[in-house]
Amino acid sequence: MGDRVDVEQHRADVAELLAGLSDRAEEEMSVQRGVLGRVLARDVVAPGPLPRFRNSQMDGFAVRAADVAVAGPGAPVTLPVAGDVAAAPGEPAPLEPGTAVRIMTGAPVPDGADAVIPVEDTDHVTFNESSGDLAATVEIARGRAAGEFVREPGSDVAAGDVVLRAGTVLAPHHVAAAAACGISRLAVLVPVSVAVVSTGSELVPPDGEPGPGQIWDANGPALVAAVQVAGGRVDLRLTVPDDPEVVRATLERAAALCDLVLTTGGVSQGAYEVVKDALPEVTFRSVAMQPGGPQGFGRIGGTPVLAFPGNPVSAQVSFVVFLRDVLRRAGGLPPVEQVPAVLDGAVGSPAGKRQLLRGRWVRHDGAAARVAVVGGPGSHLVASMAAADVLIDVPSAATTLEPGAEVTTWPL
Repeated sequence: MGDRVDVEQHRADVAELLAGLSDRAEEEMSVQRGVLGRVLARDVVAPGPLPRFRNSQMDGFAVRAADVAVAGPGAPVTLPVAGDVAAAPGEPAPLEPGTAVRIMTGAPVPDGADAVIPVEDTDHVTFNESSGDLAATVEIARGRAAGEFVREPGSDVAAGDVVLRAGTVLAPHHVAAAAACGISRLAVLVPVSVAVVSTGSELVPPDGEPGPGQIWDANGPALVAAVQVAGGRVDLRLTVPDDPEVVRATLERAAALCDLVLTTGGVSQGAYEVVKDALPEVTFRSVAMQPGGPQGFGRIGGTPVLAFPGNPVSAQVSFVVFLRDVLRRAGGLPPVEQVPAVLDGAVGSPAGKRQLLRGRWVRHDGAAARVAVVGGPGSHLVASMAAADVLIDVPSAATTLEPGAEVTTWPL
């Protein structure tokens, strides 16, 4: 396994190995499909103003402000209603002085009108006898200044304005802004392509039926999900038996297809460590941490490969500590910030090993954050991992931490 190294040394070595992943290509995608969660590659510039035309902010009546200037409580102004303007295609006729038109929210404001009187400021609307849905006159109980409740062209965005900045992680409100400007396609970064390979003849898929000595594979689904949340794309997902030739052939295939190969299992110091046997060109070492001590890193066919241990908690912790932020940065995402906290109870830790305990927030509301340990330190305890919010980082020099001790946490 070689000499033991500390966590920061292995983090630095992994970051150096994966540095080339940051040079991402870009692709164009429809705003109507598949862009959520993707990272914008270029600034998005408005091709024209938004709104495109003067339109009404309210349901009400479009008027000339001068015609209703004297309207007020007890002294309403009555105007003839010249027509209706709906939020529909077409251009309304100009508004004649001394008249009003009924107008709907979003409808174009007629030339000549410079204010909209909300429905709430009107009363005693009379209707034409020949057309019961067309108002004949309207009584306006309150005047409005020019410009009130009128949306001017470009009041949201002017032509040439940057609507979305490169590096934006696209969410529904970003998609809405692009679509409202008539932008149908967005340039996004191509995510890192990852192969996730679980090793072990004892593994069966979650929908399979394990026989004697077999277990359901938790690592494959967990790491696929972790890669996706970190902005990567899993293009190959395989489970292979403990046969070095099969493992070698599988990993060579994965390396030819993907930007990064991620394996679990077969990296410790036992008698049947199939990944070590299959990858003599990869460096395997012991990292001074618990869980997740056995690690491998290197290249196969020029493609980076990371080899995580097979215990489920060890694999998940390894991803958080060594790969998550590197993968996020490569895809244009910010790293996940570590959070200072204080312990809610005492913690013991083995000497010389940096321990990453599963933890849960006791308080995380703007006051001093407090965390408590969830479950034991065993690397097989997946239920306690599921109950955790964070990893509690216990320094290698500490063998005991008392309640109230300050610690660093890694959000999950």
